[in-house]
Amino acid sequence: MDDAKLLIVGANGQLGKALQKEYPNAKITDRESLDVTAAAKVENFDWSGIEVVINASAYTNVDGAETEEGRIVAWKVNAVGVANLARATARRGITLVHVSSDYVFDGTKSPHTETEDFAPIGVYGQTKAAGDIAASVNPKHYILRTSWVIGDGPNFVRTMINLAGRDISPKVVSDQIGRLTFADTLVKAIDHLLRTNAEHGTYNATNDGRAASWADITRTIFKELGRDDLTVADTTTEEYFASKPDIAPRPLQSEMDLAKIKATGLELRDWEEELHEYVAGELAAANNANVDEGVA
Repeated sequence: MDDAKLLIVGANGQLGKALQKEYPNAKITDRESLDVTAAAKVENFDWSGIEVVINASAYTNVDGAETEEGRIVAWKVNAVGVANLARATARRGITLVHVSSDYVFDGTKSPHTETEDFAPIGVYGQTKAAGDIAASVNPKHYILRTSWVIGDGPNFVRTMINLAGRDISPKVVSDQIGRLTFADTLVKAIDHLLRTNAEHGTYNATNDGRAASWADITRTIFKELGRDDLTVADTTTEEYFASKPDIAPRPLQSEMDLAKIKATGLELRDWEEELHEYVAGELAAANNANVDEGVA
């Protein structure tokens, strides 16, 4: 596939940065260069030479989406913006790749299949479900449903590494179950579907491996850091957020059934294997930064 004929929308996020590494010759846009929420700007965009659009733009502030201002932005970006892209790409015969979320489900079933009915329990999930429906208007679409994305940006793994650096033994929820999805793995899933001309439609795409809780993942991170002296106290989602107002409801079961995308010939890496490499990379980067700053 000629990546010069590919457009990455929302190129500055965790996924967008990973996509740019995979497709160095792709055209890229951010919020300033292409406001997807403005139908006229999307329609009047220079679509010449573009054969594939990967939509990595999204409003991902799950709790912010529950606020008066946030819910408006979430609907604009996650639903209206996707509808604008789907309309523009469908008219021109352009393939649309759209990234979705486990939040389109209520988290009562496990694992989630591609055919499970929508049942979002918060505004963020509602807007993502609407975006899925909008993206499917383009007959040439790939919708990838993922969860717990880890990439180049603020994320759970970096937060736990930071806590370990401050010698903090945290309390972490143990009743939310799923798998990490590293941005590199998600990019490989997208690339595989495009390069193999897989059947258009919806695919679950996360890392492989055992389903685990956030508390279990934290213990694995601390083990990778060699911090056996730190402990992780289990807590429930309800207990953790009891004193926090305006918090969005979380689906408790986020494990995705990967059978469909595996049937296309894609091998997905175990999240624990990729976590090992990710933590090692973060430690190496921190050590290099200390050397550059003259810290022994």
